Amino acid sequence: MGREGCVGVHDRTVRSGGGSSAALMGTYARLPVAFVRGEGTRLWDDTGRVYLDFLSGIGVNNLGHCPPAVVAAIREQAGLLIHTSNLYRIPLQEKLAQRLVEGCFADRVFFCNSGAEANEAAIKLVRRYTQERDKGRERLQSGRFEVITAINSFHGRTLATLAATGQEKVQRGYDPLMPGFRHVPYNQPEAVERAITPATAAIMVEPIQGEAGIMIPDDGYLPALRAMADRHGLLLVLDEVQTGLGRTGRMWCHQWSGITPDIMTTAKSLASGLPMGACLATEEVARSFSPGSHGSTFGGTPLVSAAALATLEVLLDQGVLAGVEAKGAYLLDRLRALQQRHEMVKAVRGRGLMLAVELNSPAEEILGVCLSRGLLLSCQMGTVLRLLPPLTVTQEEMDQAVAILDGVLTDSY
Repeated sequence: MGREGCVGVHDRTVRSGGGSSAALMGTYARLPVAFVRGEGTRLWDDTGRVYLDFLSGIGVNNLGHCPPAVVAAIREQAGLLIHTSNLYRIPLQEKLAQRLVEGCFADRVFFCNSGAEANEAAIKLVRRYTQERDKGRERLQSGRFEVITAINSFHGRTLATLAATGQEKVQRGYDPLMPGFRHVPYNQPEAVERAITPATAAIMVEPIQGEAGIMIPDDGYLPALRAMADRHGLLLVLDEVQTGLGRTGRMWCHQWSGITPDIMTTAKSLASGLPMGACLATEEVARSFSPGSHGSTFGGTPLVSAAALATLEVLLDQGVLAGVEAKGAYLLDRLRALQQRHEMVKAVRGRGLMLAVELNSPAEEILGVCLSRGLLLSCQMGTVLRLLPPLTVTQEEMDQAVAILDGVLTDSY
């Protein structure tokens, strides 16, 4: 797509057509734009303007907007069968579970509707497994239930995952929080070690902290946590809701570290925009869930399973995953060159197509100007611009996005 495909290089007020949000609860500070069509990395708003989407629906549209193979699978399945419930076998769900476990450490999968629900399932599985395992051991009274998580982590907005999240700003107003979580600094194994008590059941972290501004730990961080969990008889839970499914250049981000968890969660791009989450675990841990111990009305329906299967086929069988590492390296180099030209840029970091540009000043205004010029990003932690382009992004589109950001930073001095 050439430059003419986006909002012009001069700032324009981003307007949306008719409509009203008066009937909606005020849970979002929505930007004044409404999109009506998408294709690949492009979005069209209701005035006909075109935008480069380097947020991908917050890491959901990994294959871009409306990938043809996924659209075709959804259309076909919608004409056959949408929902039956988990009271019966769902062959597509079974096929999807098998496809997922073939490519990772896990033996079993539980399907739900979101990352928060996947993390909720993981927390429940930790408690159930630990209590069953410890039952009958004289030295333990089934008192292990606490989970150590990281400061600035984000695990969801249910009451349990909110308590697990290490951000006071999203917890505010929901006291008393659910007990059972200890928060320690990220990327500091020694802090985790000091936090372990006789009540500790698990360690739960993101391989890269996404909502904290793409915080990438040292190479030895996850191996240290794995060794620590083994030494103390704890479970290691990895939240790959944002980092998984190819986002960092590997199918799962933890594969960069050479370790495996006991439980892993994923969601976001799993069904290319249809709501789906999954909690994956080893056989030993997963068998603690028995009929009636957990469930989800809409988890793994025929429709979303068909979409997820089509997503994995494009990602894995059509070579999309194979190109992510090289694309990420190219975009990272372009952003680092941008850093050399602009004092406003404090740091650039990333892995695969999960990148951040940290500024020396608030990023909200920069974000707004980028929007007005046709580039969609997000702002994290006040000063960080987050880039999550589709894994199908082209070099031309990356160059165009960097050019827009370059112009915005130049005009912001």
